[in-house]
Parts: sequence; structure tokens; C-alpha cells
Amino acid sequence: MDKPLSSRAAEGRAWRQVIGGRQADALSGERLDVACPSDGENFASIPAAGKEDIDLAVRAARTAFDDGPWSKTPAVERGRLLTRLGLLVEKHGEELAALESRDTGKPARQGKADVTATMRYYEFYGGAADKIHGDTIPFLDGYTALTLREPHGVVAGIIPWNYPLQILARVAGAALAMGNTLVVKPAEDASLTTIRIAELALEAGFPEGVFNVVTGYGRDAGAALSAHPMVDYVTFTGSPATGTAIQQAAAANNRGVTMELGGKSPQIVFADADLDKALPVLVNAIIQNGGQTCSAGSRVLIEKPIYDHVAAALAERFSKLVAGPHDADLDLGALINRRQQQRVSAMAAEAEQAGTKVLARGSVAKGAPEGGYYFAPALFGAVEPSSTIAQEEVFGPVLTLFSFDGEEEAVRLANGTEYGLVAGIWTKDGARQHRLAKRVRSGQVFVNGYGAGGGIELPFGGFKRSGHGREKGFEALYDMSATKTVVFNHG
Repeated sequence: MDKPLSSRAAEGRAWRQVIGGRQADALSGERLDVACPSDGENFASIPAAGKEDIDLAVRAARTAFDDGPWSKTPAVERGRLLTRLGLLVEKHGEELAALESRDTGKPARQGKADVTATMRYYEFYGGAADKIHGDTIPFLDGYTALTLREPHGVVAGIIPWNYPLQILARVAGAALAMGNTLVVKPAEDASLTTIRIAELALEAGFPEGVFNVVTGYGRDAGAALSAHPMVDYVTFTGSPATGTAIQQAAAANNRGVTMELGGKSPQIVFADADLDKALPVLVNAIIQNGGQTCSAGSRVLIEKPIYDHVAAALAERFSKLVAGPHDADLDLGALINRRQQQRVSAMAAEAEQAGTKVLARGSVAKGAPEGGYYFAPALFGAVEPSSTIAQEEVFGPVLTLFSFDGEEEAVRLANGTEYGLVAGIWTKDGARQHRLAKRVRSGQVFVNGYGAGGGIELPFGGFKRSGHGREKGFEALYDMSATKTVVFNHG
């Protein structure tokens, strides 16, 4: 461990972890290269943490919670610290947006939008920190019963690579607002803005050990963190397979978890829908962040009388989409790494080989670096509902179309996967809007729209294979705390 952090430029090849308020390399000295998805070139490096590094970070968080000033910090002051962090995010917004865009390959404007949402998370939870109250409970004569909301203790946050800034903010905002301390393990493919936010948290005035960041491979650092006996709660966003492994590790210590595990989200378009409003949203919901979004609207269910018209209109739009380098700020950027590029390409090729019709393809910009991880957007029509591409999360800019005849078939198709994260319903019929919103098995349902600019105030989470627990809004504060019942016998 080194001396306490001092300010430094965000760019640099040798990034370091933040443990106990200090910069730290991995104890092994090992490092991982960081590549820009736009060209495949390495531009930085991060420590490759192991079990011993995780132990240091968790112990720092444990000490800060048990023995440091954090446990005595009033809720209103925790809120003020989060608000200060949000203001520092705003101050360093251009730097953070550029770094996020370069690290993940997303277009520059998306990086800027992510910074705006990140600021809002810290603002929201800064204001919410002193708004969570307990209850008094009518009980027996001679007794007074009440409840308190108390922090779990040390929270482990395992952050994915698709929206590092935003997902860190929704985890850290809720966890810290409730008085927990935090150990964050970002994805090895996109760790830089997470480290930078931890530095800014110290600048905002968070005590040492409250906000720790360790970097490295999931199989090493992530596994050790989720299984650490001093961790009191785990939150994870990522694949169902990894989520299962993390839950099993946490279960060995009987610890609680929040799991957001992806989706195969439907958008249901009825014949009376306002197509001028719907069409651009249907496209954006799958190409945003290159389709690497858990809530991506990857399935469009179209009522039969308008299927051909909608399919043709979407094909026209898809044929004009262009993927390119993050700083070119085109319709979409590169995928996160070579492995993801190959996976998306393989799933699309399998569907095509099985006879699923390709209605349109976008393109990759001329002059885009050959080493970049690009995939031209693809639109598939008349997809078989039981096919792999209809059932499994592609996590790329691949949109599948289905036709339906009436509400019953629409609901059956919408609920016909193992996922249940988000859904969209497009119709002018008010009664139908309410009927379907109740029947579709999704954690969020949008009517005549899709997504909400981050949706900071809106509880977010899934049914079925999409996970359990809720992030965002006040619901996240409940997940990040436990109820204590106190009963006074006063005669």
C-alpha cells in the first residue's frame, strides 16, 4: 500500500486499485492490459487482484464500518457526501465521458448520457439518505413495538462492463446512502471509470475504507469477493450462469444477494399503435450501446395486419445503421471484446443457417480500424419462437420479429422465454394497456414508450431467469438494508 491518494490525470497506462483510501497494486504485481474496443489496441493497464487483495479490501471496509467514523455518520451527512460526489462527477464530466467511451467502445454521445445519469443517481440517493424511516406497530397493551432500517455492513458490488458508470452509481448510491461500506469489483474489460469514481469519492470526503475498488478477473477477484466471509451482502449484474455461481458462493456464508441477470425483452406492437412514434424507439432499444444492454428490446411482436408494413419500415431503418469508432459518434460503436464479437456473429450465423430470414443489415463505417470489434446490426424476420436466437440473450445489435393474432397470442409470445426484465406495449386502447401490463411477466413495463433515460427513480429488476431483488429508486434502499424489530415492555 502507498501513501494516500493525490489528484492525477485520469488517463494513464498504470491504473491502480483503491483500498482503504490508498492506491494499491496487486500484491502479486501482476497487471492486465486494457484494450480499446474501437481498434483493439492496448492503452492502459490495471492490477490483476487475487484472493489476498480481496481480503485487504474487505477488511478495510469491515474496519471502516465497525470501528471508523462511518457508522456514526448521520444519514443527512451521508446524503451530503453523495451529493458532493455527484457534483464532482459533473465537474469531471468530459473526462469521465471520454474515458467511458474509450474503455467500452460506445459512441461519445452515449458516454455523455451515461455521465448525466450517473450524476442523477448520486443526486437522488444523496437526497434519499435521510428519507427511509421505520414504523411503529400496534401491539399488546403495555408494549411499544417499532422497526428500524439498518445497513447490512460490508456490501460487495460486482459491476458489468456495459454501463460501468451508471451501474456503479446505482449500487454505490443506494449502499452508501444506507450506511454500508463498499467493495466494488468492476469487469476486467471496463474498470477505469470505476477507479476514477472511487478517487472522486475520497475527494468528496468519504472516509478511508468506505469506498474500495479491486480489479482483475472474475474467476479470481470476483469469486473471492462473493465468497468472503466478512461480506454481508452481494449485488451482481451479469449473466445467469455467473449469477448462479455468485449466489452459491454467498449462500455458503448465508448472505443475501441482489441479482440482475439479463433479459429477452419483448415489445408488443398492435395494429392501432402510433407507428411514427414507435419505429424509432424499436430501433434504438436494440442498437443502444451496441445491443449490449440487459433491458434491450430484442424481440418485436407485431400484430398480423401490420406485420409486413412494420417489418419493411424497420428493414429500411436497419439498412441505414452504421457502426464505427467511439469518437466517430455514429449509430453504434464496437462490441466490448473479440469474444463477444465472435459470440454475436456465431448466433446470427446459426439463425441464418437454420433458415431464419435476414430482412436487413447495417454496415461498418469505411475506415473503421480493422482491429475493432464491430458487428453490423442485423434484423431477422418471421423468427421461430423456439429457436435459440428467440430464446437466448444475444447481447448485440440483433433484432428479431414475430407476428401474433390477438392479445392471447401476444401474451403467450411475450412470456414465452425464461427471462422477464422489461417489456413494451404499443397500443392506443387504454383497457388493453392495463390488461397486458398486468399479464406480461416483466419487472418493468412501458406503455407507448420504452426506457426512461436511466430511470433512476424507477425500481428495476426481473422475474424468472432475469434475477431477483430490485435496484434503482427507493426499493434499492430497502435491499441495501435490513429491518430490525425493537419491542419495549413498559408495563
